[in-house]
Amino acid sequence: MRGADAIVKCLEEEQVTTVFGYPGVAICPFYNSILKSDIQRILIRTEQNAAHAASGMARITNRPGVCAVTSGPGATNVITGVATAHADSIPMIIITGQVNSELIGRDVFQEADITGAVESFVKYSYLVKNVEDIPRIFKEAFHIANTGRKGPVLIDVPIDIQNAEIKKFSYPKEVNLRTYKPTVKGNVPQIRRVAMALETSAKPIICAGGGVLTADAGKELRDFAEKYNIPVVSTMMGISAMPTEHPLYFGMVGNNGKPYANKAMNESDVLLMIGARVADRAVSQPGLITQNKTLVHIDVDPAEIGKNAGATIPLVGDVKSILQDFMGMPFGGSHRRWLEQLSFYRKTMEPKRTPNPAYVDPAAFIAMLSEKMAEDAVYVADVGQNQIWSCAYHVVKKGRFMTTGGMGTMGYSIPAAIGAKLAAPDRQVIAVCGDGSFQMSMMELATMCQHHVPVKIIVLKNQVLGMVREYQHYTYSDNYSMIDLAGSPDLSRLSAAYDIPFLRLENMDGCEETLDRFLEKDESMILECLIDPMDLVVV
Repeated sequence: MRGADAIVKCLEEEQVTTVFGYPGVAICPFYNSILKSDIQRILIRTEQNAAHAASGMARITNRPGVCAVTSGPGATNVITGVATAHADSIPMIIITGQVNSELIGRDVFQEADITGAVESFVKYSYLVKNVEDIPRIFKEAFHIANTGRKGPVLIDVPIDIQNAEIKKFSYPKEVNLRTYKPTVKGNVPQIRRVAMALETSAKPIICAGGGVLTADAGKELRDFAEKYNIPVVSTMMGISAMPTEHPLYFGMVGNNGKPYANKAMNESDVLLMIGARVADRAVSQPGLITQNKTLVHIDVDPAEIGKNAGATIPLVGDVKSILQDFMGMPFGGSHRRWLEQLSFYRKTMEPKRTPNPAYVDPAAFIAMLSEKMAEDAVYVADVGQNQIWSCAYHVVKKGRFMTTGGMGTMGYSIPAAIGAKLAAPDRQVIAVCGDGSFQMSMMELATMCQHHVPVKIIVLKNQVLGMVREYQHYTYSDNYSMIDLAGSPDLSRLSAAYDIPFLRLENMDGCEETLDRFLEKDESMILECLIDPMDLVVV
């Protein structure tokens, strides 16, 4: 057995089913060895999207996604995808090829110090120096990536290490890292303090972040909220922790959130931030959420607690475990008047839109799309105006809403949707993007075709970089710069080039029939919707 064979064996031991990547000389031993395995290989058309696809798979399976790329430009190209996963706390293993060990540091062809380059974007990184270390390193990497605050781990493997013979392969049964002991169980006295605060609370509220989903604690959150009748709001990354139309759910908070959701959070007397970073996009003024209220911050990462807002009651631990512990606590209250007040806010504070009838109204379109989608469908939103409209108007039933909120990486939705569809082939998967973000990943149409991945793509086309245009509208008094997407491809002809069925919707006339055709079969399809370039994000 050679080092490359050992890597493949490690992936099999971790029950990895799919590797996304792009080969080159420095990773060729690995890709030669994987031919003898049942692990599926997906050739992505650019390395950044290999990480996005691995992210999409990880978010559906709750296991680390895996991508493998070559050294030099292959490794540097993948960094944006790694940074995106890090910002969103997505578990991932990135395998990079490297030049021969004795050549490292000599600036030889396609050499890059990738472990140094990704230092701020990974939980940990390894440079393999001894072939005998491969089993231990991979066991540790998967453990680190998928425990505590989840995130990416990079393993850099020189080509000579991949080709070296390993004397004895033995995959460790467990991991014992002296300096890495993430807290799982919450501190019992702190849990009791939270229970006491909720016992006397008249206006409690839960703000659910992405940590609820990465901890696979959606059911526990719903059970907890329902048992104690506590209303819930969410951050962008926490969307789908609760069904959108659940009577206790009051929408997304933040700069682009629902006004009534922000008002609910500000007026609460006990605020439970669960699995949320309290970052600026969700809480633009952290001081407001500490005024006249008890702030309970629950997170598996102790570094996040108190970083942006001082918590009255800090509680470190796994969200799933802590919510299960709460279920046995003897506190309660109907909070009927508080819920009635929030319902009144929702009815009276819903912004009114005045869409241009000559175009597709993104709000009405996304609402109708949501109604017609399968209950367990996966909706993957890209970045830009399409993301904010999606957050505001997509209705989650029993499915999943995915986007990148931490890094805000354009071009995310199509590769992430590919990963999600491969993880759940029986579920409907739809990627929604703008015409700007579509052009950042449209090369992955080839990946969809080659590997028969039936992802449905919706392009909200307004022929500008809409979010930047909107910012320049407000900030620079309509002095627009570098937002015109003139020269974009004709999507009907582009679709034909890839032999993908194509539909176009120019306004809301016939929208229902068009969506029925779009969703009818489990096949790849592109739907182009013409959006008013002057339409603003009003949610």
